[in-house]
Amino acid sequence: MKILNHILIFLHAFVGIGAIAGGLAAIINPYEPMGITTDVLKNSPFNDFLIPGIILFIIIGLGNIVSAVVLGLDYKYKGYVCSIFSWALVIWIVVQCIMLYDVVALHVIYFIIGLVMAALSAMILFHKRQFPANIILNFLGK
Repeated sequence: MKILNHILIFLHAFVGIGAIAGGLAAIINPYEPMGITTDVLKNSPFNDFLIPGIILFIIIGLGNIVSAVVLGLDYKYKGYVCSIFSWALVIWIVVQCIMLYDVVALHVIYFIIGLVMAALSAMILFHKRQFPANIILNFLGK
């Protein structure tokens, strides 16, 4: 379980730091963050990157940093916290691909990272026999 925690801490910190950097870039320069023009937003409800940048910074960035800290402190409900922000990343990537009408290698990589984090978070819930794992394990007679 210790190795699982270390892997999750690394993944959540990695995603969080990257999302904070990307979110800040979009907040500071909402019309051309990191050289990306607003033309890519033509199929989205946004005119610039300010709102997506704020969401990226707060939910994906700070949320994943909180997850890494919670894992490091061995908080009782760490499986839930990590699961929430793992699935937030997966949903973020799917919505982003839909809005941009594009899928690039980084989307695939971060989608897979999100799924791996979600699976590892589920393993924590099963190990601690926390909901919904407790119901599944009881149903299976374990």
